[in-house]
Amino acid sequence: MGTVRRSASTGRFVSKAAAARWPGKTTTERVGSGTSNSATVHRSASSGRFVTESTANRNPGGTISQRV
Repeated sequence: MGTVRRSASTGRFVSKAAAARWPGKTTTERVGSGTSNSATVHRSASSGRFVTESTANRNPGGTISQRV
């Protein structure tokens, strides 16, 4: 299983160095086997915790939506 880093504002992948520079605006995700991509979840970019869909809609630059 590997890890990737993603910008919360754009959803694009970023380098490890970029994630270190802006930890509140990026998330680190695990990828690989075992992900079914059947449900959409929302995470806070600053804490990495799950948030509700309404919270994600109010703060699109600080949250990540992903299918797991």
